[in-house]
Amino acid sequence: MADRDSLPLSMEVRARLAELELELSEGDITQKGYEKKRSKLLQAYLPHTPGAERRVPVTPSSSSSSSSRYQRRRSTGSRDERYRSDVHSEAVQAALERHSERKMAVLLPSKRRSLIGQTSMDTYTPPDSSSGSDAEGSLGRAGGLNVDSWINRALHGSPSTSSSSSSHSNSSVNAARLAETSKHSYGIGPMSHLSLKRRGLREMGVSTDNGFVIRHSTDYQSDRPWSSLDSEDSLSAPPDITSYTSDPAPFSVQRPQVAIITKAPPKYGNAELMETGDGVPVSSRVSAKIQQLVNTLKRPKRKPLREFFVEDFEELLEAVQQPDPSLPHPEGVESTVIQGDELDRIKNCPASLEAALLRWGAIAPKAPCLTTTHGSAKQPYTLTYGKLWSRSLKLAYNLLNKLGSKQEPILHPGDRVALVYPNNDPAAFMVAFYGCLLAEVVPVPIEVPLTKKDAGSQQIGFLLGSCGVAVALTSDACHKGLLKNTSGDIMQFKGWPKLLWVLSDSRHLSKPPREYFPLIKDANNDTAYIEYKTCKDGSVLGITVTRMAMFTHCQTLTQTCGYTEAETIVNVLDFKKGIGLWHSVQTSVFNMLHVVSVPYALMKVNPLSWIQNIGKCKAKVACVKSRDLHWALMAQRDQTDTNMSSLRMLLIADGSNPWSISSCDAFLNVFQSMGLKSEVICPCAGSPEALTVAVRRPQESGCKPAGRGVLSMTNLSHGVIRVDMGEKLSVLTLQDVGTAMPGAMVCVIKLEGVPQVCKTDEIGEICVSSVATGMSYFGLTGMSKNTFEVSPVSSDGGLVTDCVFVRSGLLGFVGPGGMVFVSGSLEGLMQVGGRKQNADDIIATALAVEPMKFIYRGRTVVFSVTVLYDERIVLVAEQRPDSTEEESYQWMSRVLQAIDGIHQVGVYCLALVPANTLPKTPLGGIHLSETKQLFLEGALHPSSILMCPHSCINNLPKPRQKQPEVGPASVMVGNLVAGKRMAQASGRDLSNIDDNEQFLFLSEVLQWRAQTTPDHILYTLINSRGAVGSSLTCIQLHKKAEKIATLLYERGQLRDGDHVALVYPPGLDLIAAFYGCLYAGCIPITVRPPHPQNISTTLPTVKMILEVSRSVCAMTTQAISKLLKSKDASVAVDFKSWPLILETDDLPKRRSPLLYKPCDPDSLAYLDFSVSTTGMLAGVKMSHSGTSALCRSIKLQCELYPSREVAVCLDPYCGLGFVLWCLCSVYAGQQSVLISPMDLEVNPSLWLQSVSHFKVRDTFCSYSVMELCTRSLSSLTDSLKARGMDLTRVRSCVVVAEERPRVSLTQSFCKLFKDVGLHPRAVSTAFGCRVNLAVCLQPHRLGKLAEQGTSGPDPTTVYVDMRALRHDRVRLVERGSPHSLPLMESGKVLPGVRIIIANPETKGPIGDSHLGEIWVHSPQNACGYFTVLGEENVRSDHFGARLSFGDTQTVWARTGYLGFLRRTDLTDANGERHDALYVVGALDEVMELRGMKYHPIDIEMSIIRAHRNITECAVFTWTNLLVVVVELDGSEQEALDLVPMVTNVVLEEHYLIVGVVVVVDTGVIPINSRGEKQRMHLRDGFLADQLDPIYVAYNM
Repeated sequence: MADRDSLPLSMEVRARLAELELELSEGDITQKGYEKKRSKLLQAYLPHTPGAERRVPVTPSSSSSSSSRYQRRRSTGSRDERYRSDVHSEAVQAALERHSERKMAVLLPSKRRSLIGQTSMDTYTPPDSSSGSDAEGSLGRAGGLNVDSWINRALHGSPSTSSSSSSHSNSSVNAARLAETSKHSYGIGPMSHLSLKRRGLREMGVSTDNGFVIRHSTDYQSDRPWSSLDSEDSLSAPPDITSYTSDPAPFSVQRPQVAIITKAPPKYGNAELMETGDGVPVSSRVSAKIQQLVNTLKRPKRKPLREFFVEDFEELLEAVQQPDPSLPHPEGVESTVIQGDELDRIKNCPASLEAALLRWGAIAPKAPCLTTTHGSAKQPYTLTYGKLWSRSLKLAYNLLNKLGSKQEPILHPGDRVALVYPNNDPAAFMVAFYGCLLAEVVPVPIEVPLTKKDAGSQQIGFLLGSCGVAVALTSDACHKGLLKNTSGDIMQFKGWPKLLWVLSDSRHLSKPPREYFPLIKDANNDTAYIEYKTCKDGSVLGITVTRMAMFTHCQTLTQTCGYTEAETIVNVLDFKKGIGLWHSVQTSVFNMLHVVSVPYALMKVNPLSWIQNIGKCKAKVACVKSRDLHWALMAQRDQTDTNMSSLRMLLIADGSNPWSISSCDAFLNVFQSMGLKSEVICPCAGSPEALTVAVRRPQESGCKPAGRGVLSMTNLSHGVIRVDMGEKLSVLTLQDVGTAMPGAMVCVIKLEGVPQVCKTDEIGEICVSSVATGMSYFGLTGMSKNTFEVSPVSSDGGLVTDCVFVRSGLLGFVGPGGMVFVSGSLEGLMQVGGRKQNADDIIATALAVEPMKFIYRGRTVVFSVTVLYDERIVLVAEQRPDSTEEESYQWMSRVLQAIDGIHQVGVYCLALVPANTLPKTPLGGIHLSETKQLFLEGALHPSSILMCPHSCINNLPKPRQKQPEVGPASVMVGNLVAGKRMAQASGRDLSNIDDNEQFLFLSEVLQWRAQTTPDHILYTLINSRGAVGSSLTCIQLHKKAEKIATLLYERGQLRDGDHVALVYPPGLDLIAAFYGCLYAGCIPITVRPPHPQNISTTLPTVKMILEVSRSVCAMTTQAISKLLKSKDASVAVDFKSWPLILETDDLPKRRSPLLYKPCDPDSLAYLDFSVSTTGMLAGVKMSHSGTSALCRSIKLQCELYPSREVAVCLDPYCGLGFVLWCLCSVYAGQQSVLISPMDLEVNPSLWLQSVSHFKVRDTFCSYSVMELCTRSLSSLTDSLKARGMDLTRVRSCVVVAEERPRVSLTQSFCKLFKDVGLHPRAVSTAFGCRVNLAVCLQPHRLGKLAEQGTSGPDPTTVYVDMRALRHDRVRLVERGSPHSLPLMESGKVLPGVRIIIANPETKGPIGDSHLGEIWVHSPQNACGYFTVLGEENVRSDHFGARLSFGDTQTVWARTGYLGFLRRTDLTDANGERHDALYVVGALDEVMELRGMKYHPIDIEMSIIRAHRNITECAVFTWTNLLVVVVELDGSEQEALDLVPMVTNVVLEEHYLIVGVVVVVDTGVIPINSRGEKQRMHLRDGFLADQLDPIYVAYNM
């Protein structure tokens, strides 16, 4: 304002600025948009300083100093650098610098102290002892690299900074919220974390109040003040971004309260309290972070589209698959097939590989074939060609003649044999391989299974089984190291077939006879060997290679590499497969080469060993990986004796990896002075299917220089090749891998659809047609024809050539001069948001962000998971043990920034795990598919995790707008409204007055029964042991009630209408005290007594109910009275503040001379206090007439008579449970067998044993009782049946609840106890609420139909479309349909009750295809809410509602529950069609998100199914955030596994992004006595930081 006032602005500009500020304050414009428009308006009035934006040039001194620092760092490093690229590092740093210009406002998580600092150092390995994410190599970059000059260039150099066009522009509203965050908020918007260290775990208790039980709740008083944290544990608080708008007016959400208690808000520990937007006082620890999150997500108000309900699935796919016409697309001409050189005929060439071995074994038996190097302790071992021939011959003889018997040998020619040899024993493997070839059996080389849980071991076993392998060859040393059982035999590995293990060492083999000589055939199409390949999904395929292909491949490699006899090659690669097998085992024998094998174990100890062997043996060729080049760079320190001048070919096996070029350049730069020539470096490309695809020829270096292409990464992600002519940093430099192999043809085909050849500027899959390729996938003929082989076609649909090509699995293109360029592989390809991303590219970017401090040996893996019909990127890395958690999260945030800036793609999840915990490949790399499987199963156990769904999910359905209101008889297009009939139903009329129904009051009914049937037993109480504890007859109850009335008159001096609180445990004393109050004319209020073990939290609730109900007296037992006077109770509530307390253990001897008789049936009978599912404590008034009508209705519905017995296992303090416990037996006369639900915690079978023992036909319970029995007795049904439990007599088991029927729990209960005679049709539900304690109650259905037709039809279960429910529509679907939700009928409408479904907003009746609020008209409705201040107008609409049109005269009570009615085809005994009521959920709990309505129970059911360790969960909203609280049944180290699982399932099934995930201990989610979750209590506890969470994750 100050700068505005000082400027000479026109009135028009001032008015426009005022409008902008108003829009900003109301949220119609973002802070960024406000500043942009404001600066545009003021631009003409601000003074302009020329030259203010001059760029600062990079000085040579700064560049040289940076270079020198880089040299020092590189020489002292100790990590792998497979992905090293200076240009790419510059791009990463530039991208980070752009983000760092914004103020960091990272929202960090809460984590228990017990989860902090725990590392997995038990398996810590020394430096250079494990490799990275490829099969063998460790991936990394030089950590701590000084990039000052690069950053200066990125910031100040002209067009060098890469454009960071965000891919969020087409995102949904949720993603746009973060993309437009103001300059104070975090640029990418990830879920950020910080460990809030605590001094310890609180004692978990049990909180009990009236109708409200907290299972293992916390103390709710903070004992960990922040100021008391140790200095080393104190971490900086997250920056405050809550004030980036100019003093916005706080909004307030008014939630009516029945009872308002005014008192100062407590302070939890030393944490200052603040108020949220809706007036909830919260602790600044958690709420400040939530406020940050809310403010970060604040966006301008956008009007949602006015549209009808459509299929979300179509919209999701449209968002994923819709192409953008402005995206890059190939423009070149159609590429052609590239023909390799002609395969030369070799003079005096052997006819097969076995013939070559025979030749060299005969003419040069002492020529060295293979030398295995070891450490300093062992001397190198040399295998000569003579030994190789003799030992192979010996093994071949034994395989065919010594296994089994002569009549039934185990092996026949063509059978498959497994070769199991370690990586340090190539000689034994070579003997076994050629022994199998001579025996004409097919070798299948596999890795050594070290443990039963080896990564991928089970899939290897499946391959062996499919190949029919029955024999495994191994060496003596390897056999000793295999796992064995107690009998000494090799242990059976999971998924493996039963194998006969044969030792191939000579001393274990029989000598063949002199006349034995195998038949040496020419190369033919028989299978020579099977090489296994691990696919992207973890499955293992076997590629068959014929003898002709193997032989021809050796010829092509000989011609390409220029091999000559007696040359020496050094091999560091795995000799069992791939390039290591092709060169060091096959081609070496073909040319009589001398192979010097350097095992991986020696490379870890001495990374220079392969270079030393080159100089020592004058080797001509070396086969290595870029990993080995980097290790040599790191270990090379002033090595003066290194000589590489003899080397004519340095074969780079992973030259197809685009990032290998940096290792090649760095290696050449250092070792060129030691004799290494530039033309020696020869990258190659190959795959198990196509064998060698291309090799750069060393002899061509003089005439044809190596090809390089600097390509745009953005265009590559769209599959288009564009040379980056500018100086942009977001580029990928590729090197060629040579030309096509001799005798081969190469083409590039499109990745999707018809195998059409690509255009010249298009990325595709490289395919090879040659004799020297794999033949097929073993045993998979269809897959081989459809996937392995391919026939490329041109754009006109015709075949390019008649030859069949083999897919290589490599992605790339053919450049000028026929040079092959590889940009990636199909295994690492991820299709994210319509763009193709390479996993190696993402890893390279991640490792360019200061990895030395955080990533353990560069061990990083990237994969994609499918979430919401699109692939999402997941990055997992092993964390260094010495890295702090705060630093790791900062690094993770920078990685997200870098990937977004370089690749314009968001990372869905970034996880750090402890060092050495990811599954490994045999050579130490990360096993990709196993890691992905662990992530999907929720078994990764990360130590830090970052979820960023807002920046990745851009295909959410559009937010919906509320539909225009529709009348009940109208019909709209589509399946919105089918206005067939009004949604209303009614029970049968009340008629046939019985003897007791002439009385209007329950007290008169009891007196009448005491006179007519004095000895009739009304109540029987069962103790926890299952025996009869006590009972009450009619006369006993009458006399005891008289004495209690006398007690109230004499000791209490009470008058008519006084309120009396009954604080009793479940039992007969509660019943007697209730009728004693009626006899005395007092108003009883039943109150749950405080819990002795948790009195500090439950006693205030008791005191609050007494105050709210205005009780002038409290009646209780002597034991509870002592508890109220105890020292612990006095700490919570001062005993002097209690009203008069009367103990009923010792009652007066004489009875009252005159019993009170109410004069008005509409006068108050009792108050019913309870906690609703929304967490609101409410007391309703029940009149005498309403109470009598309720009892009469239940009597008629359930056919209750004095001859009947009913078992009741319900909470006796409120609702229908209190009515069935205390009132119905007196009114109807049936004997009630009472079982306290509290006793079931001690004896879970108490209820069902009592039902069986008393042969009860009708019983009532709650969902909490049913769940306890299902959980505790699931494994005891056989023993219960043996003890005589028999439930065959039960004809009705009614579950009393104020919620949607739990279908799955009911079905599980019926299925479990079916073995003890419970009929599934016997179980039904009842529905009641605050305004009417019993609306629906399904009577018995197995008995004979009564004359009045009280027995109803079976309850129906329908399946509705969950997506339609979100729009208040009811659409029935078939069982098992996608998004189907089972709903069970809530019972038959009680007699005298009328129901209508009304729109809760317009109060108009709606059709039966709509979801609306259930309204009830009945004489048993409650009279209204009871409040302290008499403010009955707060909720008066609940009891006196009228329809806005139609029947506007009838007065209805609003239940506050949503549901719908369906007229079924079933009929009751009167022949009328049955109207079924389906309760969906509480109106107050409905969450409106993205314009749609969600019911918490639906989301919670999905979350509980997401992970085996989630025992319970609850969801609620706070402003526009969805908060999920899950209970963890497992170790705290598994808490972080739940975060991605919860986020995934809510996205997949409900199309919602979870804002906050809170992981707590079991028992923290509050449950009331009816088994219903108290979500609002949980919400308030979360905001006040009272949950003591294990982990709190904020998904941004």
